Amino acid sequence: PVPMAEATVEPEEPSPAPADDPAPADAPAPPASEEPAPVDPPDAPGQEKDGEGAVAGNALEPAPAPKAPPAKPGFRVPRRYEAPLEVITDAKAMRVWSRAHRIAGRRVALVPTMGYLHDGHLSLVRAAMDRADAIVVSIYVNPAQFAAQEDFGTYPRDQDGDLAKLRALGVHAVFQPEGLYAGSAPHGHDEAAAAAGGTENGKAQGTDEKEKAAGGTKGDVPPHETFVTVEELQRGFCSETRPHFFRGVATVVCKLFNICEPDVAVFGKKDYQQWRLIRRMVRDLDFEIDVVGVPLVREPDGLAMSSRNVRLTPQHRKNAVRISEAMALVKEVCELAVVNGTPKDSTHFKGLICQAIANSGGVVDYVDIVEQRTLKPVEWPLRGPMPATPQVILVAAKYGNVRLLDNVELFGTAD
Repeated sequence: PVPMAEATVEPEEPSPAPADDPAPADAPAPPASEEPAPVDPPDAPGQEKDGEGAVAGNALEPAPAPKAPPAKPGFRVPRRYEAPLEVITDAKAMRVWSRAHRIAGRRVALVPTMGYLHDGHLSLVRAAMDRADAIVVSIYVNPAQFAAQEDFGTYPRDQDGDLAKLRALGVHAVFQPEGLYAGSAPHGHDEAAAAAGGTENGKAQGTDEKEKAAGGTKGDVPPHETFVTVEELQRGFCSETRPHFFRGVATVVCKLFNICEPDVAVFGKKDYQQWRLIRRMVRDLDFEIDVVGVPLVREPDGLAMSSRNVRLTPQHRKNAVRISEAMALVKEVCELAVVNGTPKDSTHFKGLICQAIANSGGVVDYVDIVEQRTLKPVEWPLRGPMPATPQVILVAAKYGNVRLLDNVELFGTAD
């Protein structure tokens, strides 16, 4: 464990003379509003350098931010704050970093990711920047949401590329822990081997030596045994084929909230059931966090952006576009059906999407039309007035061994 040490960032303006070199007697006293000069702390474990004079991984109290321009009514202008990207690997250091910003009066936003960032992820970062002052992006491939036979070890990773993209956007910190679970990782996954690309014996080189230096092996530590479940929203859809998935998602997000202590958390709506589940967990467990959902981002041809798209074969990549094409057609037709009183029901529209996926060589996992807040399936003949409850088309399908998600909201957007 790393002790929680007080720390600060060099201010942008020259600081007063240090205490061991007192100012001349005739020097005017600083105004009462000025803060004392910050003192740089020594590096601690879990810290990395990122540029000349920038300390990453510790909880540094940043320089006071300049005054922001007046906000328009109903819109909050985040404070301007610029600092080199910090890479933080230790949970205690991450917590201190966040608290330092909040003490300074800044709002902290968290964007949880599993890395291999694309434009969809970067749109979440931009949304966070619109709502907060200090931005932290977590990069952690969560073993608890991958079953033993799933693609945890082969999930795409690109640490250097991810950091370059986030640095270019002006992100302030990346929380990139080596592990978040005591003892062995859930479902028997080897996090060190996966992060290193795997080895012949299934463990990353140097793992045994690191464990011995730490005073033992993970096998000596009682296993992680506390998990979070959201009883109703975790049912159906993705959990039908991945029954472990939402327990793993809710647990790791709860851990990230406790470690990063954000005011705002931004998620993409591509994983629609996941986003709704997290909002419900935040409400039920009384987290004081504003959970923001950002519409999914699509490739130029319409395919929903996903880190897994890179694993599609060229032919599967070409065929997978049929998902979004079919959903766009169904959205247009079913909304016109409401206006015109066309007597078609939800089963008809779901069948159109299933047929488009099957005809393009995909395998349907699920296709359904549900209420946005409750995810309860809706059955209607589409005639009469516009439905009072916003709905969403949810789709999951496989092309080869790559599972893809997509969704389209109908009749407006629910909070």
